[in-house]
This record gives sequence, structure tokens and C-alpha cells, in this order.
Amino acid sequence: MDMITLSEAQKKSRRGRNIALGLVLFGLVAAFYVVTLVKFGNGMVN
Repeated sequence: MDMITLSEAQKKSRRGRNIALGLVLFGLVAAFYVVTLVKFGNGMVN
């Protein structure tokens, strides 16, 4: 199996994409967490 070597520009681009994807995933998790807290919080008050 041949290994593909990436140039520095490709490595930098991949790292930027990975960071962006991680931030998006973190944002989604945070949004679901907040929505869940709001839903359960309102249910417990009543």
C-alpha cells in the first residue's frame, strides 16, 4: 500500500477543516444541551 505524502498547504487546509468541523459539532452539542435544559426546566417549574 503506497503512502500519500501531503504538502504543507494540504496539511494546513486539512487542519483548518478539522478545527471548523470540531467547532460546528461543539456548537450543535451545546445547542441541544441548552434546548434540553430549557425544556426540562420549564417542565419542572409547573
